[in-house]
Amino acid sequence: FSGVLARDVLLALLELQEELAGTTARARGGNVTLRDVCYAPLNPAAPGVGDCAVSSVTQYFQNNRSHLALSAWQHDGKPPGTVDWHDHLIYCVNSPLSFKDITALELSCMAAYGGP
Repeated sequence: FSGVLARDVLLALLELQEELAGTTARARGGNVTLRDVCYAPLNPAAPGVGDCAVSSVTQYFQNNRSHLALSAWQHDGKPPGTVDWHDHLIYCVNSPLSFKDITALELSCMAAYGGP
């Protein structure tokens, strides 16, 4: 992959998302955070920042840097080789509702907040 799908770009995007999630703004005489305005379909009563439905390619990795760094040896069916974030991303783009990809990584395609 290249361009916007390069690993360093995804890591920078994740860093930006974390920074924005921690941002506080002043509005109507009080402080407002993402938690105050986010859409949290699985926890609408008391959402935390992690419950907010943020649409981003990094959600295929549950916004987790360590998931982007994973690699594993795959030796079933096809010629053996190493699988990594590229393989997981391709799988999730084609099967976004999967709770576990079919690579040796066995990562979920579901977002950190629990949705697709």
